[in-house]
Amino acid sequence: MKRRLMNNIGLKILAFFAALLLWLIVVNIDNPVIDKTFSNIPVTVTNEEVLTADPKNPQTYQIVDGTQTVSVTVVGKRKLLNEIKAEDILATADMKELTLKTQIPIDITVNGYEGRYSSAYATPRNLQVKLEKEQGKKFPITPMTTGTVRDGYVLGEIASDPESVFIRGPESVISKISRVAAEVDVSGMSSDAVLKSQLTLYDEDNNEIDQSLLTNNLGSKGVGVSIQLLHTKKVGLEFDTSRISAADGYSFSEITYEPQEIQISGEADALDEITSIQIPASALEVSDVSEKTEKIVDITPYLPEDINLADENAGTIVVSISVEKNGTKSFEMALGSITVNNLPANLKLTYGMAENIEIQIRGPREILDKLEMGVDITAGIDLKNYKEAGTYEVPVNIQYPDSCSLEQSIKVKVVLEDKE
Repeated sequence: MKRRLMNNIGLKILAFFAALLLWLIVVNIDNPVIDKTFSNIPVTVTNEEVLTADPKNPQTYQIVDGTQTVSVTVVGKRKLLNEIKAEDILATADMKELTLKTQIPIDITVNGYEGRYSSAYATPRNLQVKLEKEQGKKFPITPMTTGTVRDGYVLGEIASDPESVFIRGPESVISKISRVAAEVDVSGMSSDAVLKSQLTLYDEDNNEIDQSLLTNNLGSKGVGVSIQLLHTKKVGLEFDTSRISAADGYSFSEITYEPQEIQISGEADALDEITSIQIPASALEVSDVSEKTEKIVDITPYLPEDINLADENAGTIVVSISVEKNGTKSFEMALGSITVNNLPANLKLTYGMAENIEIQIRGPREILDKLEMGVDITAGIDLKNYKEAGTYEVPVNIQYPDSCSLEQSIKVKVVLEDKE
């Protein structure tokens, strides 16, 4: 019996197939065929040149309906799928397979795993495109900077290389381009340099434009922005007052001006030779002056060659011209020097004027020449009759020597507010 069982070829074959079936069952339970989905896989378009094959009617395209990225499902053994990463998946759309002028089938390849997985497909399965006329246009490049250079320096000349760029792409995108900028960061710079930059395109509302469907003629060299740095220096001003003419019965007293210093920029050697900026008499040419007069002077035209203002908007100087009556002398008193009396405890005071007050005293010249503001001349206001918040014109009580007199009364604008 035993010998018959051992020599039964049919039983042996049956046992082999039973073992094979059992092995397949075990393997499929341990490593079954499943599917796995990978999201946000970018689609690469190939053979785009077919759209420009006709030189008389070159076309380009835009990807629409958000199909520039797709989900990819791969079917295969679980252990294999666990090895596959999103970076291994290549989704391509061949422009030669364009159908209905709107869609291209998306082909999926899993690099390095060819032939080892069952299938792979994209969702959606087609890339949706919109064909339109291709256009090319030349744009100037505007160099721009961000950040702040090191103290003691300011930006000089800034230029891009090249100065313009030819951009080609869909007509609807090209028509939106309002400005082409090359931006670089100059933070902490202390010497001239050429910095590499990438182009940024903006529409008329200053919104950035996507460049994925555009090409340009910059090539691998790209665009560079040359940055010139200039040294800075603070210098004073010297005004020629020879053309200031007072009215009859008055004489020119003095000028005061703000700011008293300006910051200029230039090459170090040129700055070393400058100690002040000379303002000619023509800048302050006024006549028949009988009261304090202000004149606005733009000093920019009087800067030496190759010297600029560190801040191009800081060239305006406010000059105050003071005159005196014969036998009188003018004094300026800061508003903060006025003594305030009887201010109600529930109110706070500010002045509704920015200028100092001018006090003109008449008297013997020998006494006038010796008078000192704050010592011989003082000023105060009395607020005992001002009990409520509001804006008031308040007389100023001027104290001065008995041998002198006040040329004219003075009032100040006072703003009283409730304390919080």
